[in-house]
Amino acid sequence: MDKEKYYINMGTREISLNHDANNDDFTIYATEEEVKALREVFDEIYNADAESFWRSHVPFNPYHNDQANDEADLDMKKAFQKIYDLGDETTRHHITEMGVLNE
Repeated sequence: MDKEKYYINMGTREISLNHDANNDDFTIYATEEEVKALREVFDEIYNADAESFWRSHVPFNPYHNDQANDEADLDMKKAFQKIYDLGDETTRHHITEMGVLNE
């Protein structure tokens, strides 16, 4: 299966074949299946974020005891690892410089 060039915006969790204004935080080369796997991780991040949102409205449940927040952090690390693995040289260098995979 051929790999195509995709542009990734982590803030919006956008994966696009088209380069638009600010959707190029990272560039990857991936098959449809690899993009689907990355999309699933982005969906997991969204779900954990939504769960954290509702937890934030419960004042007696402190932030540092939030399982959904821990899951979102772990899923973000998974996403960065997938982007690193599929990324071009610039993407891999950027992620290395960020230090998000060092822990």
